[in-house]
Amino acid sequence: MSGDRCLVGIDGGGSTVRVVVATLALDVIGQSEGGAANPSAIGREAAAATIQATLRAALDAAGVLPDRVASVGIGVAGAAASHSAAWLREVVSAVTSGALIVPSADYEIALVGALGRRRGVLVLAGTGSLAYGVNARGRSALAGGWGYLLGDEGSGYWLGLEGLRAVVRASDGRGPVTALTSLLLRELELPDARDLIPWLYRAETPRTSVIAQVAEHVLSAAEQSDTVARQLVDRAADELEQTARTVMRALNMRCPAIAFAGGLLSADNPLSAALVARLGLPARPVPRYSPVIGAVLLARERLAPSVTLSDDD
Repeated sequence: MSGDRCLVGIDGGGSTVRVVVATLALDVIGQSEGGAANPSAIGREAAAATIQATLRAALDAAGVLPDRVASVGIGVAGAAASHSAAWLREVVSAVTSGALIVPSADYEIALVGALGRRRGVLVLAGTGSLAYGVNARGRSALAGGWGYLLGDEGSGYWLGLEGLRAVVRASDGRGPVTALTSLLLRELELPDARDLIPWLYRAETPRTSVIAQVAEHVLSAAEQSDTVARQLVDRAADELEQTARTVMRALNMRCPAIAFAGGLLSADNPLSAALVARLGLPARPVPRYSPVIGAVLLARERLAPSVTLSDDD
């Protein structure tokens, strides 16, 4: 690769797509952000348009012509390479037709970014939840990531929904009194627990993201020693630990490097602290790079395999 050619990383999420243009040495020379890019949520046509517009904006910011892009790494929520590689290549090649395109997944670029290499285990808990790992032989395994209707235990949606269920049980007298009742009803601007019925069932669109945001208040109540909230957080930590250990067993990994990702695990709170304890970690893992730089690293590694993904590798 000649010195003036560059790399591109694309991180597409449910609310934001980020594009970075970088040199082989990982110096960022241009970047841009766009709107939602999850094709499962907004459709492939809209997602493609957003990704392509953000990619062009990043190249403009870097002052780089599309034909100077050597390799592009891309990971998009709802479009993992395992089932959407052809679509990912099509979307990117429409802008950078001469580049090597490296389709990935949003959780894979998060792992590579966090640990600086494609090896270890990522535990993610945001709106959804999953664990993803890659062992020393390059084998990978995924557990979780089934979406809010089939799974995502320990996620923001799961924790928020369990919090609302605790409010409902307390309202009926089937469960203990909890501070979650006043906290969650105030957050949702509902005067009574019974108002949850029309709020949830008569909504024009699913309340998935709003319920996931409620998880922050469950964590706050747990910090204030509310017994019900504390129990919910413990259950969430148990679920995330089980998901992580399932991946470790599948890959025969005994003491892998572990990374955390997602809003619930990216800060110090009762859930991240509980999971740190369950996994025997000395402290909450702090990512080395962002997911979009993880995409750049994958692009660089595929283009120039002699360049390792980590100085420690």
